[in-house]
Amino acid sequence: MKKTIVLLFTTLLSLTAFAQEITGTWNGILKVQGTQLKIVFNISKTDTGFSSTMDSPEQKAIGIPITTTTFENNTLKLAVPMGSISYEGVLGNDGNIVGNFKQGALNIPLNLTKGIVEKEKIVRPQDPIKPYPYYSEDVTFVNSSAGITLAGTLTLPSKEGNFPVVVLISGSGPQNRDEELLGHKPFLVLSDYLTRNGIAVLRYDDRGIGESKGDFKSGTTADFATDASAAVAYLQTRKEINQKKIGLAGHSEGGTIAPIVANSNKAVAFIVLLAGTGLPGDTILLLQKALIERAEGVSEKEIQEGQAQNKGAFDIVKKAKTTEQLKTDLTIYYQNMPKDSNKTEAQKAAGEREIKEMISQLTNPWMQYFIKYDPATALEKVKCPVLAINGAKDLQVPPTENLAAIKTALAKAKNKKVTTKLIPNLNHVFQECTTGSPNEYADIQQTFSPTAMKAVLEWIQVQTK
Repeated sequence: MKKTIVLLFTTLLSLTAFAQEITGTWNGILKVQGTQLKIVFNISKTDTGFSSTMDSPEQKAIGIPITTTTFENNTLKLAVPMGSISYEGVLGNDGNIVGNFKQGALNIPLNLTKGIVEKEKIVRPQDPIKPYPYYSEDVTFVNSSAGITLAGTLTLPSKEGNFPVVVLISGSGPQNRDEELLGHKPFLVLSDYLTRNGIAVLRYDDRGIGESKGDFKSGTTADFATDASAAVAYLQTRKEINQKKIGLAGHSEGGTIAPIVANSNKAVAFIVLLAGTGLPGDTILLLQKALIERAEGVSEKEIQEGQAQNKGAFDIVKKAKTTEQLKTDLTIYYQNMPKDSNKTEAQKAAGEREIKEMISQLTNPWMQYFIKYDPATALEKVKCPVLAINGAKDLQVPPTENLAAIKTALAKAKNKKVTTKLIPNLNHVFQECTTGSPNEYADIQQTFSPTAMKAVLEWIQVQTK
């Protein structure tokens, strides 16, 4: 009998030890489509079990309440039904947890440790390696109209001289000076290539990103155009820059911004539109959605239903006078859509969350402006030389339709210094690709097609002779 009591006591001690081990701060790296995101779970003991919260430091989301926390048979289970998030992992003898993170349809491995975790350093084959054979300087400049200071990097073929220059303008979303995305740094690669070939380059962090000041979330395309204009004004103060040979190269939304800046600043001598837009924002979004869904195998019926639903929402955005009224109109619009009576309560709840997220996106200042804006209004006034270059497999800015729209608008400006190029097998970020789907971006090792970079360089060289 005594032996049995000792054995039970030992077992209880073992279970208590495990309970103590599971409490505390657990760290992990979530890898999603080439992006690495730090995730932190904070677990504490309660009278009835455990409670926990989740942090996503890089998204500035701290203390997200976790609804359910259980730890039984060395298995940790966490759930946040409101975000369709769950985690399940097994605590091993090494003191680490091996498991999976789920959010919606995503199911991603996520291992946890109480120690410090570091992101895996991704090195792409085209990333330049220091020391560079040119002069590189971190700089700041002021956008006086917005009252903010922006930070970037100016690269010059050599420290002394007088050089033509290109300002790189990033695409949509918060971007740093390298336009870093999914482990790729396209602006770093492009600036390195151009500078090695005699062209100075200024690239900068978007407002509120990296070392730049300001608020990115409240900005629109028009606001970001004032940032690019401030970059041009800064270059006019540099003795190393040929003041008659200042150009802009904008990618995606940056290609929408470049014509706006060129029309407001006579110092701009030429512009390059890298997958720039020529069609209105709502048209771009509808075409983009259909192309990507077809590439992902979505049925034509579902695609057309989605097109009708989004077009109706975009029409409401275009008519809206105030954001508050827009929220009301969109809420009514989505509430009046046909309901599927066969859905479970969980599916209905997920649908409601999706609608709230959609309304939040559509009422965002940037999105309202983008949907309403027609790039032709600026393109029709551009007088300087223009290169518009697109990848033939671009699914985000449909190349054929946009190049045609850009040519038409520039013709109205009676601009005869226009060159358009459609390069086979390139996607939206100018990688050589298979399908063009954004799902491929992270897996492709190439950052920027040498063919595309050569086309840009040779055209700029002609403009800056």
